[in-house]
Amino acid sequence: MIRWPAFAVVVEQSRSDMCRGRRREIAMCRWLAYSGSPVLLEDLLFKPENSLVVQSKHARLGVETVNGDGFGVGWYGAQDTPGTYHSIEPAWNDRNLRELSAHASAGRVFAHIRATTGTAVQQTNCHPFRHGRWLWMHNGAIADFPLLKRDLTLAVEPGLFPDIEGSTDSELFFFLALTFGLQENPPEAVAQAVGLIEETGRRHGVEYPIQMSVATTDGETTWAFRYSSEGRSRSLFHNADVATLRLQYPDNPVLHQLSDDARLVVSEPLGDLRGAWREVPESSCLIVKGGREELQGFSPSPARAPNSP
Repeated sequence: MIRWPAFAVVVEQSRSDMCRGRRREIAMCRWLAYSGSPVLLEDLLFKPENSLVVQSKHARLGVETVNGDGFGVGWYGAQDTPGTYHSIEPAWNDRNLRELSAHASAGRVFAHIRATTGTAVQQTNCHPFRHGRWLWMHNGAIADFPLLKRDLTLAVEPGLFPDIEGSTDSELFFFLALTFGLQENPPEAVAQAVGLIEETGRRHGVEYPIQMSVATTDGETTWAFRYSSEGRSRSLFHNADVATLRLQYPDNPVLHQLSDDARLVVSEPLGDLRGAWREVPESSCLIVKGGREELQGFSPSPARAPNSP
């Protein structure tokens, strides 16, 4: 089985860039998106030196070190729709998560640890959110969400509205993206959702309406977005090509156990192997399918009515 402790990079410069000259944010979250050969969940969540469970107590690249307001895991297995497990306990304190992670394996996994920006700590507010075959998770916030919530909620397509279960800005963001065609064209749907959020925020006098790193998947492809109205987005990284890493580190057994198409997108790296990670640029969308990656620029688009040309 794959082991991940050394699969990471030194990122001191990115850490200082994240902290220098920024205003203090309310909270943050951390997440990872994996695709490749099947791995035990514990190999992603517990085994790495800077695993997601470690980050739930000691995050390195954010303005908050503790993400203890619940967690969630989503994975694709034998069923048509992905499985999910959510808990309001801190990830480091959930015995069921450790038990599940030691036995469940999957070739596509989303995992998220939460630090609330003000909405309730409850299971329906834990990421990743699911709709049909789609999963969605978000790090960041819609600024002044209580002020904007009514206008944004009324923009959700009526047929989708009954499926909203929680009270977070992140889930509402997901349903706005679904409204604008996430299932047909994810980058354009997210661009329109962000465009609507920014237009609504600025209409209400909010200077920087959104801060985000977002991941979404249909079980075949992962789309990861890094953007903020301020132009100073939350950290986001993806792993370097595994075949290249094997050549760079021929004596590292971890890398020889990975499939060539293994890909991770993470809020922050999982350890200290230099050169194993690349930062996702500001205002961009990373598309991962199999062992292929495509990086595109990302910017908001004017929101159009659903199903309009």
